[in-house]
Amino acid sequence: MAPPIAILPPQETLQNIPPLISVSSCIVLAIIYVGSLYVWSTKHNRDHPTTIKRRFASVSCVMVIAPLFVYYFSSPQLLEREPFLKLIGFRLEGLWQAVLIPYLLTALLFLGPIFVNMQNESFSSYFNIDYWRGSCSNIIWIRNLVMAPLSEEFVFRACMMPLILQSYPPITAVFITPLFFGVAHLHHIAERLSMGMELSTALLIGVFQFTYTTLFGFYSAYLFARTGHFVAPLLAHALCNHMGLPDVQDLWQQNLWRRVFAIVLYVVGLVGWIFLLPIATEPSLYSNKLYWNV
Repeated sequence: MAPPIAILPPQETLQNIPPLISVSSCIVLAIIYVGSLYVWSTKHNRDHPTTIKRRFASVSCVMVIAPLFVYYFSSPQLLEREPFLKLIGFRLEGLWQAVLIPYLLTALLFLGPIFVNMQNESFSSYFNIDYWRGSCSNIIWIRNLVMAPLSEEFVFRACMMPLILQSYPPITAVFITPLFFGVAHLHHIAERLSMGMELSTALLIGVFQFTYTTLFGFYSAYLFARTGHFVAPLLAHALCNHMGLPDVQDLWQQNLWRRVFAIVLYVVGLVGWIFLLPIATEPSLYSNKLYWNV
């Protein structure tokens, strides 16, 4: 088994953080993040502009607090040897690769849905400046594609992964941190119940949401550990939020040959993504010698 984190030469020993401390600090951080969404007393639902603006303020405060956890609970030797910004994924080495390659890799996963979207008239709107003006003035769009990816990836990846990686090997850390991310989304069950949804339905949706957010969390944490860049999971998250889950109904509305071709692209995209994932995230491509040593 590989050591938890390998950035010091063999003759120097890094004092690893006990797993209880790293995991506990991440749990507290996840509670603070979710709790910040409910500190405001409001009669509006989650999509109301007032609610969204208040939650923007809340998660912004959490983003200020989160790095303090990394600083306080990190090994002193680690903080002395590496710039703090580098620990949380902000560095120039390999930046353009981290912007481009993981984004294209994620787009490959959505090859089928992208083809289906290209058959719709709405696809041409991406090339219309009015579409982007409208989107940038739509607070729900800003929440889903900007603020949610930014705050969630910063807190759950950039600030939690360095803590977990000091206590566990990289591949183990990739499977631990997404659990915090998935559980953090279970609060939507309470929101649905408050809107009058039946308990069984709310639980079913909640379990489904926990499953796919956790699966995405595995991918996002893997990107962070392999590239050592915050921007890689950030852009992947934004793209996934934009694409959403594949619209099967839209797929079956295509004519027979387009439908068959789209299904082939679904399979090719998934298989290609699986095959290219370890290749496209090779740490040497990103000059990443910090977090991946397996």
